[in-house]
Amino acid sequence: MKTKGVIFDFNGTLFFDNDKHILAWGKISQIIRHKGISEEELHEHFNGVPNNKIIAYLFQKACDEKTLAYYSQLKESYYRQYCQEDTASFHLVAGAEAYFDCLKHANIPFTIASASIKENVDFFVSSFHLDQWLDPHKIVYDDGSYENKIAMFKKAAQRLDIDLQESTIFEDSLSGIESAYQAGCRNIIVVNSADKKEIYQKLPGVTKVIDTFEELIDNHEKV
Repeated sequence: MKTKGVIFDFNGTLFFDNDKHILAWGKISQIIRHKGISEEELHEHFNGVPNNKIIAYLFQKACDEKTLAYYSQLKESYYRQYCQEDTASFHLVAGAEAYFDCLKHANIPFTIASASIKENVDFFVSSFHLDQWLDPHKIVYDDGSYENKIAMFKKAAQRLDIDLQESTIFEDSLSGIESAYQAGCRNIIVVNSADKKEIYQKLPGVTKVIDTFEELIDNHEKV
């Protein structure tokens, strides 16, 4: 292991949950518009878009802060409910816990930089017992103070006391990969949750594409 520290994205990287977000937004869409979400809308107006912008899109107008906060919290509440109800898939990606153990054994610090809100991060920490491996206080999440994911990665590196050029970042989305590279990371490992391996392999900074963390354990290629 040559890296000085590891930063993980969470949703789609350590936990496959995209379908739960879609279900939750579908519920909110039914409440606001009395209809669901089309496939075209999903790609153009939902994927990778902040909650506030999605809610304004559903209302087709600018919304006040109270309305935005209410529907954003309601959406995340439905999301957590759907996660818990689907017990078969409510677990970390295969090999993630063993990989955490490897990092701990090698004394390599690691944390999470997630665009999730605090309520969801607390939910993940509690549900997956993440405090066995990392300090929850070092997790970076969307508290409204970060301009973008680049800033979040930089804060995570600061909390680990490492240089991003000597770090490894695990991501799953095109925007997340680009942000990791712009933040200064040159060792980006992509979790292929969206089945776009050929695209990922060509992106700047990407050194490996995996389907599960078991590949890193089995091949003894930790980071």
